Amino acid sequence: MKFVRPGVLVLAACAACAACADEPQPAAEQAAAASASTPAAASNAPLRFVDVAAASGVTAITWCGRPEKPHLLESGGTGLALFDADRDGDLDLYLVNGWRLSGKEVAGRPGNVFYRNRGDGTFEDATASSGLADGGFGCGVEVGDVDSNGTLDVFVTNFGPDTLYLGRGDGTFERASSSPGVDGWSAGAALFDGDRDGDLDLFVAGYIQATLEEVLAAEPTLDWKDLKVMFGPFGMEGERDAYFVNDGKGHFSDATEVAGVEDVGLFYGFGVLACDLDDDLDLDLYVANDSNPNYLYENDGTGHFKDVGLWSGAALESSGRAQAGMGVAAGDVDGDGRADLMVTNFADDFSTLYLNQGNRLFRDVTAAWGVRGPTYKPLSWGVVFEDFDLDGHRDIYVANGHIYPQASLVPEQSLGYEQTNLVLLNEGQRFRDVSVEAGPGLEVKGSSRGVAAGDLDRDGDVDLVIANVDQPPTILRNESPRRGKWLVVDAPGALRVEVRCGERVFVRHQVHGGSFCSVSDRRFHFGLGDIARADEVAAVFSDGKRVTQTDVALERVIVLSR
Repeated sequence: MKFVRPGVLVLAACAACAACADEPQPAAEQAAAASASTPAAASNAPLRFVDVAAASGVTAITWCGRPEKPHLLESGGTGLALFDADRDGDLDLYLVNGWRLSGKEVAGRPGNVFYRNRGDGTFEDATASSGLADGGFGCGVEVGDVDSNGTLDVFVTNFGPDTLYLGRGDGTFERASSSPGVDGWSAGAALFDGDRDGDLDLFVAGYIQATLEEVLAAEPTLDWKDLKVMFGPFGMEGERDAYFVNDGKGHFSDATEVAGVEDVGLFYGFGVLACDLDDDLDLDLYVANDSNPNYLYENDGTGHFKDVGLWSGAALESSGRAQAGMGVAAGDVDGDGRADLMVTNFADDFSTLYLNQGNRLFRDVTAAWGVRGPTYKPLSWGVVFEDFDLDGHRDIYVANGHIYPQASLVPEQSLGYEQTNLVLLNEGQRFRDVSVEAGPGLEVKGSSRGVAAGDLDRDGDVDLVIANVDQPPTILRNESPRRGKWLVVDAPGALRVEVRCGERVFVRHQVHGGSFCSVSDRRFHFGLGDIARADEVAAVFSDGKRVTQTDVALERVIVLSR
């Protein structure tokens, strides 16, 4: 096992440091949340979700090593993707799978699983015919048209060589003759047009360096709450991030150093997203680093990046402490038209909400916006911003689950290994934890990781799929009371879409990557509250071009092509 340089270790405090233990805010907010979970409150539940995974035909288990999890690799779990693989208008589901380990041996390599959406919210296993049955130790997934032929392709990150699959547009794929990526443990990835030349480039986050021999030989050696648990990540060598430039035909060359994203600290990269965070018509990069400062790479418009994370305010929480970044989300949660950020973090530490102040500056508003208390105890992973009740405000869904199976042995100090997930309702200037009121789907316990969002049954609201370690996924059908109308805008290549009605403007930004190693529907989904009709819908592209429709009826899908 290699060890990191001492200089890297002193850059950040541990996510479970003493400063976290004295946090006064969570107890008060948790008590407030508990008092809200009365029968009267439940009868007026603002959101409601029902787990329909088994009824939908999605029963595949996603594995990650051994039940006892002696090596850090076995803690990471996997992501998933929702995308229209066969161009029939329905969102299909791709589950990334790890390996089953037993003792010091590989017990099974079950492979990734592809489910075709039948069009009624149920799925059929089409893995065998899809060509997507990757047998690697999978981690994450990203989707995009890398060869510019009009069909979606799939990129899978692995413990080992990453894999690119080229789509035929009919729900079948072929493995590319060569694939960019990291030949190690890679996690999040983003396919995005970094240099504004019209094709998709690729950023991949590396986590740690390890060999299969080290994984199989691992024993719990780290002291945690008077128990022995898996070792890491501190004391392990970080795996380098990598950036690849596309030649327009799906062939990639490594441009990590020249592009300015060299990962000089060899930080432990997990969640990745690309989004226009400064509204200058190019895509910036944000990387959640475990136990180290996060990276925010500002794009100069030509595919050259500069890390501005520390001075932007988005690298650390407000007291100047690095956290254990896992998942990431971007989107406008305060209605000012700018893309805000959220990073999920380790247990006994809050997930952090950063509001975009403009001019490449972000402000930690976690406590003021009610996010600190609900997120403090869980260990959190995938996260999405979506408007679940269509009232015009974007809510938050967070997947939770511990990395230590031993957490279930200390219930007085921990929520356990399997945890329930969170849904936070946006009430305008603050989020309220409504998880205990949000139906049986929020009572499901698991050690959850990736989250993907999209309208699975084409009823106009956003559903969710959650990957669970060593269990089948959870599929949450959204049955929330509707507080407005909806609109879906299909605008491939757009940086953002704006819906205008009188003086009101709703903005959705395109996010490449995001959540935890997962892919949500890339169309722009709007909840519009009490708006009856849109005066104008505009898609904005990287060259400044605006494609518009005026006097737009709602409750439908429209296409804005460049």
